[in-house]
Amino acid sequence: MVALTDDIKKVLSLTDLVLLDIKHINDEKSKELVGFSNKLELEFAKYLSNNNIPIWIRQVLIPGYTDDEQDLLKLKDFIASLKTVQKIEFLPCHDMGKFKWKKLGLDYALENVRNANSDDIEKAKKILGIS
Repeated sequence: MVALTDDIKKVLSLTDLVLLDIKHINDEKSKELVGFSNKLELEFAKYLSNNNIPIWIRQVLIPGYTDDEQDLLKLKDFIASLKTVQKIEFLPCHDMGKFKWKKLGLDYALENVRNANSDDIEKAKKILGIS
């Protein structure tokens, strides 16, 4: 993610809805999971909210990585601080792209992680108080 520029702000002024993926609410865990901080994406969410731009928050639910109850409660608190969130979605982690990593000769970082299932999603939704 890049810092907000005047050009990006201009585009956002014409935007009806932003689908925003929050990789992980915990900054250190975000760095471990995806290799970079979550600070810009959280600042972006605040900018959207402060400028009355509707948001759908999305998070990939990765068992053992993004499903910790305390992290989900922190995510819930963050989302509650935003005034334009219209929807929250959990996207279940899957390994359908694993073959691409192998074909490229790269290590698949989530090799030993199971796919998220409907019980995982329902548990996360319950923690966030959504249906």
